[in-house]
Amino acid sequence: MKYTISVLHTGPFGVNTYIVPLEGNRVFIVDPACCEYCHDSQLVTDFIIKNELEPVAVVLTHGHFDHVAGLPALLCDFPSLAIYIHPLDAQYIGKESGAAHKEVLMNMGFDAFMPSVCNLPEATNFMNEGDVLFSSWNVLHTPGHTKGSCCLYNEEQRVLLSGDTVFYGSYGRTDLPGGADREMMDSLRRLHSELSEDVLVYPGHGESGFLLPQAGKFWGV
Repeated sequence: MKYTISVLHTGPFGVNTYIVPLEGNRVFIVDPACCEYCHDSQLVTDFIIKNELEPVAVVLTHGHFDHVAGLPALLCDFPSLAIYIHPLDAQYIGKESGAAHKEVLMNMGFDAFMPSVCNLPEATNFMNEGDVLFSSWNVLHTPGHTKGSCCLYNEEQRVLLSGDTVFYGSYGRTDLPGGADREMMDSLRRLHSELSEDVLVYPGHGESGFLLPQAGKFWGV
């Protein structure tokens, strides 16, 4: 049976929000940014209801505003959802989330988005390097874009959910708070050395489902 990950483009920067299948009709959601500000707050919920899916968790590859703004809408519709994030990015969600996002949004001249990321739902689970989520998704801690950036790797399916660590032909920016060039290069070297050539990459933005080496040749690592 073909393994199919669905992608919805949500939020102010068209984040790739993934609906990832588990057993039966169960799924987990990656990086939702659907919110009232962008008039797409029901986009993920509508997809789930239409396809008769049972969401069990939200997994945040990192904490930037354009990846977490969908939490309130989803938790309103599915209050039992678990929320996973790396502890080093935990400040971007929860009751004090507004303070964590303020610097970036002010510097971008996008402070109008602040209400969308204030007082976000709290994490229910912290994921760390070496953890296995939902029996088959390995957590790879890949700092560089943020301190707590993570990728999820499914070895059986040869799929990498890379967040903003790897893009098609590029990688995530390192000039925002918590970013670091050296850490990003180390993370990219790790992925390039540890993962096989047939891995398909599903990033946080842009083209998805591309082979890892196509990105690797652009990394210069």
